Amino acid sequence: MKPTMMDVAARAGVSQATVSLILNGSSGARFSAATRKRVFDAAAELGYRLSNRTASANGNGNKVIVFTVDELTTDPWMALAYEGARQKALELGMIVTLGVYRKDEDPQEAVFSVCESQTLVGYIFGTILTRKVEPPEALFRAPSVLVNCYDQQRRLPSIIPGDVAGARAATERMIRNGRKRIALINGQEGLDNPRDRLHGYKQALASNDLAFDPKLVHYGNWEPSSGYSKTHELMKLPNPPDGIFCANDLMAIGCIEALKELGKRIPEDVAVVGFDNRDIAQFTRPPLTTFHLPMYEMGSMAVELIQDIAGGLNSSHDQLKVECQLVERASG
Repeated sequence: MKPTMMDVAARAGVSQATVSLILNGSSGARFSAATRKRVFDAAAELGYRLSNRTASANGNGNKVIVFTVDELTTDPWMALAYEGARQKALELGMIVTLGVYRKDEDPQEAVFSVCESQTLVGYIFGTILTRKVEPPEALFRAPSVLVNCYDQQRRLPSIIPGDVAGARAATERMIRNGRKRIALINGQEGLDNPRDRLHGYKQALASNDLAFDPKLVHYGNWEPSSGYSKTHELMKLPNPPDGIFCANDLMAIGCIEALKELGKRIPEDVAVVGFDNRDIAQFTRPPLTTFHLPMYEMGSMAVELIQDIAGGLNSSHDQLKVECQLVERASG
């Protein structure tokens, strides 16, 4: 597989945004010479090259994919999906425009329009939380793909993370490492991600002949504060857990802090595994073992799928689930 900007960021120990700013030569970005060297060295070692932009300037630059999202600033997920889509589109001689769509703010769906000089290739519609959506009408007028969301009637193809398989793998990892009593600090009850991650957690227990104990499942709010408080509650149980799977990295950070406060060694006394692979996960102490949420890859796949649909190649798969891969560190 070709190296990505995310691979360069991981090798250099910086954020993907830092890599993008340095490699693109952004004039307003100020980084130390050491940081710039790490990024350029990492890119050279991996053989990473920025996408060839000449295709967008040789007459094909008017081919446009419109990428609209429901939210952009509260979490990095849609920004990562957009970056994956943008990079793939550049390779294919297209450009991607980005907009935020909320029905009550834009009842005429103006965000889906393009300039007269542009040729619309298709639409990508993404949501910051994995959820069911009622697709905007514009999406039925051109090749369209849903990212991190799905249409209940399966009228449009969708690309979503493999939350069930990822949660199962996270739990089974701790079981293989000898943990017998594994807790789950989940996200908010009633959402798709927590439902699927609970399902994967239960699958892992059942497959390894471990009884499901509802006392070991607590629901948080995705923030470090709930990971911290729920860990304290779990460790007060008469038979506390020896492993804790947190449904996102932020709650895992709070979990680690609570365990340190209680004098527990990680992972010797209690293993901790997160989910998402946020940039900060590599800087916890110990560094957080987690599972990568593949938003960048999903954005890239969406562009490829739109190109296939626009070319008349319709897939029989109306929903693609992308694997959440293990990021091996020291906490779990």
